Amino acid sequence: MKHKIRLRFKNWKKYVFEFLSVFFAVTFAFLLDRWNENRKERFTEKTILTEIYNGLERDSIDLDNDEKSIKYNIKAVNYFRKIVDNIEVDNDSLPTYYFYLTRDFLTIQNTSGYETLKSIGLEIIENDSLRKTIIDLYEVRYKLHRKFTEEYDENKYMRNYFEKINTSISPNFIYDIRGNITGIKQPLDLNEKEKNLIKSYLWKLEINRLDRESAIKRNKSRIGEVRNYIKENLK
Repeated sequence: MKHKIRLRFKNWKKYVFEFLSVFFAVTFAFLLDRWNENRKERFTEKTILTEIYNGLERDSIDLDNDEKSIKYNIKAVNYFRKIVDNIEVDNDSLPTYYFYLTRDFLTIQNTSGYETLKSIGLEIIENDSLRKTIIDLYEVRYKLHRKFTEEYDENKYMRNYFEKINTSISPNFIYDIRGNITGIKQPLDLNEKEKNLIKSYLWKLEINRLDRESAIKRNKSRIGEVRNYIKENLK
């Protein structure tokens, strides 16, 4: 009898040992798999954030170039304002300022990193605040900037202002034998009504450019904040 009890106890210990062995093996395998999955997710997160970080740097450079162009746009407005007022100008600068006066802009946004993030899943970004900040930048600020730049009617400079200004100004241009603009004859023979009309277009161009310049500065500041946020998260 005692022998049977010992045998049962021995078998019970064996079953418990086997059960615990299997339990711990399965649990360890699960934890290891989960650890590997988390490691892959963090690697993917880091890769995407790095891509977004680099893309935002290029966006910042593009905005810098836009800001420089706007400075030329505004100089062009002041240059032609002088011409309308019959204030003598440097003829050598005419082709450059004529080019920039009603030049339109294209919005270049490097969104490949964000598109990759969306395709994988936004939840891959572990930090909730960072994820929301990135979404706000691309889904709100970038889309508004594109609409403001390319769809807002007042900012379609070539269509709205070129012909109107050109009709009064271009008959006075001086050309070389190759057809290149080299200067303008002054003083212009414009009556007061024509002068005021052109000045109103120039004023509108300048105001719109300044408005766009402010939008660029705000976006550059926001991009800088997001890049710093990403940089902190990558440490």
